[in-house]
Amino acid sequence: MTRQLPTGNVTFLFTDVEGSTRLLEELGAERYAGALAEHRRLLREAFAHHGGVEVDTQGDAFFVAFGSADEALAAAERVRATLQSTPIQVRIGLHTGAPLVTGDGYVGMDVHRGARIAAAGHGGQVLVSETTASALSGGDGLRDLGEQRLKDLGAPIRLYQLGDGDFPPLKVLYRSTLPVQPSPLVGRERELDEVAALLAENRVVTLTGPGGSGKTRLALQVAADAQDDFPDGVYWVPLQTIRDPELVLPAIAQAVEAQGPAAEHIADRRVLLVLDNLEQVLEAAADIAQLLAATPNAKAVSTSREPLRIAGEREYAVEPLPLDDAVSLFRERAAVAEPADVVREICRRLDCLPLAVELAAARTKLLPPVQLLGRLEQALPLLTAGRRDAPERQRTLRATIAWSFDLLTPPEQDLFRRLSVFAGSFDLAAAERVCDAELDTLQSLLEKNLVRRWESGRFGMLETIHEYAGGRLEESGDAERVRDRHAAYFLELAES
Repeated sequence: MTRQLPTGNVTFLFTDVEGSTRLLEELGAERYAGALAEHRRLLREAFAHHGGVEVDTQGDAFFVAFGSADEALAAAERVRATLQSTPIQVRIGLHTGAPLVTGDGYVGMDVHRGARIAAAGHGGQVLVSETTASALSGGDGLRDLGEQRLKDLGAPIRLYQLGDGDFPPLKVLYRSTLPVQPSPLVGRERELDEVAALLAENRVVTLTGPGGSGKTRLALQVAADAQDDFPDGVYWVPLQTIRDPELVLPAIAQAVEAQGPAAEHIADRRVLLVLDNLEQVLEAAADIAQLLAATPNAKAVSTSREPLRIAGEREYAVEPLPLDDAVSLFRERAAVAEPADVVREICRRLDCLPLAVELAAARTKLLPPVQLLGRLEQALPLLTAGRRDAPERQRTLRATIAWSFDLLTPPEQDLFRRLSVFAGSFDLAAAERVCDAELDTLQSLLEKNLVRRWESGRFGMLETIHEYAGGRLEESGDAERVRDRHAAYFLELAES
């Protein structure tokens, strides 16, 4: 039977079981499975009684949509009352918005916001957003909790609690200088889990990847999710405007509001530093290592095109988005999200790089996806509609790649340009013969994520980076000579 999702103003209800791992240990696998099955039955009865449509169920969590905020709140009350006598307690979040409905379900920021509201609560607690509260026919029974900043990194929102129950403080950002983000992170669930695990075991986790791969946004979300592990603060340290390595420690001191050296101020406090854009000041890596050595309870998440190479560091390579996540990101940001097959092809052409996908989605205000796809043979001139409040280097995809190129040494720039002569992948022998590639220089381009090594062992570039390198080759005056060497090499290879 095809479900009919509510449209227009929709109230989302999210539930999540608190302490499921602890319950599993206490009850044992068999009893827990039975309790969970009964739990699901009771919740589905409550939702159906009030006209809720089950959108998604994952493990012990429910995502349900209601056409009426009053019915959604009544369902939440019924669930809370029904579960009081059971071992399983859930946190519930309600949020109302006007999401886009697609063949795959709901798309829009309101979906993410509802899930985050539920995650901020505790077992037995029902949290209600201001938009839901204002959509109710009456606000009796709601307790104003004031403005709260959720871990989706958006601006603070006002939350209400159903009833007068006493609960621990909400799981929200409370001592953090992380910047407000215009929209929630899309996808990256696997990466968030993996980086969180690395951060739990290491002093420094460095996110590396090509420009536009979403390193900064991922680092911000990792830091927001880790807030509870760092009660003395999570501090944002943007370094993109700094060129002198000697200024990195003063920038950290300023970020943590130290009156003197950062190490003396942090001391044994449990803090997390988010060091963004270290690639142009990598010479400061030793200073960062000394700072961490002097602050035993501090940790850092850093972003860079290449690792810092210091003690206690673990590198995490940020890959482009999986195709399905890239499509979801496009739909979140686009004025027009269909037809789906065209959107998928657009994302493939852009290597599923988050920045490229967002810039392409912004173009749908002018070009429908079909026309946009037809113009992507030359992507860089098209992808120039970035946010005006973004750093200059992130407003266009060309500027993002140019930022990396400008940080290369002259020999690295020369090899980067020449390697664009290969239309697809290439091997080491071809790079050495055609482009005069030296091992150390090629290795450096690999570490800076401008050249990639595929599982086959061959090398290549992401399509947008390849396009940029080809443009720089044409400007260099060396293009004809390199193309002649390329032709000669493959003619000799074919004849052999």
